Amino acid sequence: MPAAPLRLGLAGLGTVGIGVVKIVQAEADLIAARAGRAVTITAVSARDRTRNRDADLSSYAWEADPVRLARREDIDVLVEVMGGHDGPARAATEAAIASGKDVVTANKALLAHHGQALAVAAEGVGRVIRFEAAVAGGIPAIKALTEGLAGNRIKRVMGVMNGTCNYILTRMQSAGLPYDQVFEEARQLGYLEADPNLDVGGIDAGHKLSLLAAIAFGTQVSFGAVELEGIGSVSIDDIRLAEDMGYRIKLLGIAQMTGRGLEQRMTPCLVPADSPIGQLQGGTNMVVLEGDSVGQIVLRGAGAGMGPTASAVMADVIDLARGFRVPTFGQPAASLALPQAARSATPAPYYLRMTLIDKPGALAKIATCLGEAGISIDQMRQYGHQGANAPVLIVTHKAAPSDIAHATGRFAATGVLVGQPVAIRIEEV
Repeated sequence: MPAAPLRLGLAGLGTVGIGVVKIVQAEADLIAARAGRAVTITAVSARDRTRNRDADLSSYAWEADPVRLARREDIDVLVEVMGGHDGPARAATEAAIASGKDVVTANKALLAHHGQALAVAAEGVGRVIRFEAAVAGGIPAIKALTEGLAGNRIKRVMGVMNGTCNYILTRMQSAGLPYDQVFEEARQLGYLEADPNLDVGGIDAGHKLSLLAAIAFGTQVSFGAVELEGIGSVSIDDIRLAEDMGYRIKLLGIAQMTGRGLEQRMTPCLVPADSPIGQLQGGTNMVVLEGDSVGQIVLRGAGAGMGPTASAVMADVIDLARGFRVPTFGQPAASLALPQAARSATPAPYYLRMTLIDKPGALAKIATCLGEAGISIDQMRQYGHQGANAPVLIVTHKAAPSDIAHATGRFAATGVLVGQPVAIRIEEV
């Protein structure tokens, strides 16, 4: 006797939700063959029932309230693709768990803020939360960590995890355009969230990094401990000077466990232009995983969009249809340790850009500040004068972030600095 269909309740009919509908409808036979049972949609929920969504929804029951959808007896899995870390998304997810249903979600903000509590609640009633689509769109980064690399002790997680930021930075580099102009271009193209700071402030990417770190290092999600710095301060001058030296600027996330605790940072960095991350163009994402046995694994692909994100949702749905179940964060939520947060102290070379008053001894005073902080200079370049001012670029040898902060903090007292210095970490990826 064939297995009963797996019945979905779909909360959210935006880009991703409609993508899920289209895959379920177009690939029904393929999904059934691979899952060993049919996958169907029973009911859907969204704010506006009258909106034209370019999909046939006539055979699905409609619920205006996603919580009512989550509690329906004729669904087995809630697929939550509404977004938002509180409000309807959280309420519907909690209702589904309380009703004994599994949850598949694309909502990185929800899990970054409430993942531990939700995982404990789900596993307490024998349910699971799957969230492949919440991190890096169509890239199977979660599966790689929870399944393919389960036998590895993870040393480092790294990547470019926000396609909008990567689009802005690569567009600035390729077209020679300033940040404000490319930001407005991205807005007009619809690449930015309703709150653009979620993208350009690094928050969206920080959510994703915190989820990967929790799986990689067996800890509770700790988004609040992620060091966040967006791309708003990256100037076209920095883009050009970095390129002149063989580097590209990327919003790069890095998580690693150290003797002091868990370091998590999402900040602009210089990376070698010929490296895989340096070559990453447009809205593409890349996740790099480093294990003690496997070495370095590089995953590259579309980080957003209807098809890629819906593909990741369906990967989780098909696993549930097959009966394959794994704890939300790769091991029982009750066993996840509360991490000791550690600010980055790993030494690295730094790119320093500043404008000095053009007078004798100005550069020597800056070099003295660096020397007194224990920082040595690897490269130094002085570019064309700007009136009475002289733009200067310095690349240091490896230095601790605290030493860089100490040295740049003392620059102002020299009396030769014009404006604020720029300091960007260089990652040898």
